[in-house]
Amino acid sequence: VQLQASGGGLVQAGGSLRLSCAASGRSFRNYFMGWFRQAPGKEREFVAASGRNGAGTYYADSVKGRFTISRDNAKNTVYLQMNSLKPKDTAVYACAAGPVIYSAIAVATAYHHWGQGTLVTVSS
Repeated sequence: VQLQASGGGLVQAGGSLRLSCAASGRSFRNYFMGWFRQAPGKEREFVAASGRNGAGTYYADSVKGRFTISRDNAKNTVYLQMNSLKPKDTAVYACAAGPVIYSAIAVATAYHHWGQGTLVTVSS
């Protein structure tokens, strides 16, 4: 599976962005899809995940209520709608895919395939 993320950019605090991650390959619907982010000088952290065939969505506490993950299996694409953005959301966001088990949805090493990151910058 190859992943291509897009949609990052510069936005003011309180604004919104939608990230997209297009996947190639036939196993898309069978994979968990996740979004992770890494801010400058910080470790990579889990943001959100969508279960196989869209069954279940999972969020980090820091983004719950503001971010929404969704997937379109017909288009092999997963989205991350980010609302009420804060400066602390500034990071490189990357999408990932893999045959993840529920107990490991927030663990980066559980995902086998990664796209390149897209930079999100939130100004105050």
